[in-house]
Amino acid sequence: MSPMQKTARNALRNAQAGQELAEASAAVITRRFEIMGEALADPLRADHAELSRMGTEKVEAMAASAGAAYAGAMDLAERAGRLAAREGAEAADCLAKLACADTPFAFAAAQTDWAMGAWSRAMHDGWSFYGAALKAQGRAMEPVHAKATANARRLKR
Repeated sequence: MSPMQKTARNALRNAQAGQELAEASAAVITRRFEIMGEALADPLRADHAELSRMGTEKVEAMAASAGAAYAGAMDLAERAGRLAAREGAEAADCLAKLACADTPFAFAAAQTDWAMGAWSRAMHDGWSFYGAALKAQGRAMEPVHAKATANARRLKR
């Protein structure tokens, strides 16, 4: 599968998960407002388990999400560093070829080879990097998505 196809697949997956998260969140918030209203009306018969769950589960899901986001950011930074180092080496190699060129044609050929390679690498690397960023986004969204969709199923009347 090409980097472009992987990127499109990850973008679609994240969009679908985002839609599910939005729908589940709306359902959970609506039901929990009802539960809070019921608790205000009759505190002794309130759903105390659900009321206590509201805060702790958000902290757990957000902590897991933050951890995944951090790991994703570190992966992207490491990828960017590798790409920059590789491009620096490519530029240095091109400069060496330019310095050794003994004809204008050899000079132009070295310059053209570097430019064409740079464009090709940039396109490939751009799609791969974007795909990795989308994977990181999906991993960061997953803990919150999982909790919200589970709550929506549990709280469904």
